[in-house]
Amino acid sequence: MCSDQEKCLRRSECGPYCPRSQCAPVVFNVEQGKTYRLRIASTTSLSLLNVKIQGHKMTVVEADGNHVEPFVVDDIDIYSGESYSVLLKADQKPASYWISVGVRGRHPKTVPALAILSYGNGNAAAPPLQLPAGEPPVTPAWNDTQRSKAFTYSIRARKDTNQPPPAAADRQIFLLNTQNLMDGRYRWSINNVSLTLPATPYLGAFHHGLQDSAFDASGELPAAFPGDYDVMRPPANNATTASDRVFRLRHGGVVDVVLQNANMLREEVSETHPWHLHGHDFWVLGYGDGRYDPAAHAAGLNAADPPLRNTAVVFPHG
Repeated sequence: MCSDQEKCLRRSECGPYCPRSQCAPVVFNVEQGKTYRLRIASTTSLSLLNVKIQGHKMTVVEADGNHVEPFVVDDIDIYSGESYSVLLKADQKPASYWISVGVRGRHPKTVPALAILSYGNGNAAAPPLQLPAGEPPVTPAWNDTQRSKAFTYSIRARKDTNQPPPAAADRQIFLLNTQNLMDGRYRWSINNVSLTLPATPYLGAFHHGLQDSAFDASGELPAAFPGDYDVMRPPANNATTASDRVFRLRHGGVVDVVLQNANMLREEVSETHPWHLHGHDFWVLGYGDGRYDPAAHAAGLNAADPPLRNTAVVFPHG
């Protein structure tokens, strides 16, 4: 896990409350000539992480539990809620190598977390661990959005492994992600509505038949935002409201969801945001820059091999 204000933890082996003697990098032992599948998941609540292994490349083969067309990378971005499988070939000189985990997306306030990849001999006792030679690899600059886009755009479904998306949707939902002021506080909002959780959790309300009384069931959340909204500028008004309303979807229905990222309250500031859907996978049909225009962008959507994911990322002003 990683917080901008605290240390990064590798398998909870070291943290701010551990005695100094317990704080040491986690070691992953490998044998030369073998190929390893590394399963990497991010349980962060905020930070985008990047993983890089000194002297080694990785081949991405799976994203969020679904097969993807393999592609080779020097490092991987991983957002909150995401998971990946990568293949690592232990094809370097037997030694120890640094693994760096850096924060991206926001200016990091911590040094990268470190682990060690150590070559050993499967038929003999491993020699005493030696720290890797040289400096740990440097992860990409925190604000190099183009590099993040290049990685994300490379993810395609593996041929014949996933069901193709339906030809048409039953409805569309447009979700504007922005920031505003409400009661003097900064609040994130979707279509100018900021979530307020009901006293009874949603799933509990449906399970006990309380869905008409546990939260506001008088209507749905707004499924669109004003057609003249300028996503490149800060919000022009402070009309954000709080609500615990939900979207009600027909069982078996097909919904197109357009995630639109907009400017924050500061001029020329828009952040990268991951969107995670619990318990479901969805097809990621495309990405773009600026405001989504169905007439201009719909034709460019990928219906041939879109990846099946449970987390999608929207980039600044995208």
